[in-house]
Amino acid sequence: MKNNIALGASLMCANYLNLEHDIRLLEENGIDYLHFDVMDGHFVPNFGLNLDLLQKVRKITTLPINVHLMIEDASHYIDTFIDAGCNSLSFHHEANYHVQGLLQKIRDRKVKAGIALNPATSLSSLEYILNDLDFVLIMTVNPGFAGQPLIPATLEKIADLKRIIRAKKLAIDIQVDGNVSFENIPKMVQAGATMLVGGTSSLFLKDLSIPEAVQIVNNLL
Repeated sequence: MKNNIALGASLMCANYLNLEHDIRLLEENGIDYLHFDVMDGHFVPNFGLNLDLLQKVRKITTLPINVHLMIEDASHYIDTFIDAGCNSLSFHHEANYHVQGLLQKIRDRKVKAGIALNPATSLSSLEYILNDLDFVLIMTVNPGFAGQPLIPATLEKIADLKRIIRAKKLAIDIQVDGNVSFENIPKMVQAGATMLVGGTSSLFLKDLSIPEAVQIVNNLL
């Protein structure tokens, strides 16, 4: 963690054929956590990482694992992913009922609880659950695919959320995911982001090694 900004690596963007090698490089270069995208082909039109892979990754690293459930009705899977070894878990407000109860369930398992919001979802949806949150995941692209351009309005959304958190004197992290690029990272941090999810726009690039990419990001923080 540098300047109170936690840098995470999206395993969805890693080299699956050399995943352990990538994880070792991330560990050696000071990545703060691994971000694990789970998709069901319904809530988002794609399939992401699965439970079996999470269990295997947990066995080879002590890095914190942050699970992002991009699935319909996360209530059926919260215990399963916590049992597999995640340290923090978010699910989408848009796809779930009884949100407060699910957040409490996560916290009761001694795991950090988060809500993920699509770009067009209003911050007003958080009004009555702020005290149940450890972090909010602001999607700065529409979820499901890597390599999308940043939606500019989401920078204002980050700043608006930061003002709400400060006004209520709460200890809630703001995580951002989506085109977390060298260009956009300073803007996101200035707006109030405290957790970054690096993917194909910063950490996993064709023309830079993971150590080189991490160094560039650290220089921006």
